[in-house]
Amino acid sequence: MLFGRDQSRLAATGLAGDRVIGDLRDPSACDAAIHAALSHGPLSGIVNAAGTVAFGEVEELTDDVIDGLLVSNLLGPIRLVRAALPHLEDGGFIANISAIVAEQPTAGMAFYSATKAALTAFDQALARELRRRRLDVIDIRPPHTETGLAKHPLAGTAPRLPEGLAPDEVALKVVEAIQTGARELPSSAF
Repeated sequence: MLFGRDQSRLAATGLAGDRVIGDLRDPSACDAAIHAALSHGPLSGIVNAAGTVAFGEVEELTDDVIDGLLVSNLLGPIRLVRAALPHLEDGGFIANISAIVAEQPTAGMAFYSATKAALTAFDQALARELRRRRLDVIDIRPPHTETGLAKHPLAGTAPRLPEGLAPDEVALKVVEAIQTGARELPSSAF
């Protein structure tokens, strides 16, 4: 099952399965997505691949942009995990895709870097909390990937970026990490 804000973008993935339209920033939408997934049977795992970016110096970013980054990149994924936890089978997984900036904070992207680093910290603490349930929490920090995210920032203009990884390449690494029970995929794993 796929969960996202835009039906046409979900359809463009070419992936089969139900699609639930909702916004990760809305706690009730996270609950609705988990309940929709449960209608197909037990929940063995979730992959969070959502996020937003903004470019510019910290003093240039408005409070609305900062709030948008915080909710999309940290609170939304946490809300989705919280909605899923009561339903995840022991031995399942949670895979959160963060970014290389969690390891290498970047000037002109300080708040984006901070939200991604916070998600990494959350993943590490959550993994410790869930070890008795044998739930794998996988923190995934790929380098720049050609998802189009940089073309749709909440603010600013992307700096000149080198060509990024193909999304399919990143997806294959994520699937491999899930299958092998990896705890993290640092940027060096790509």
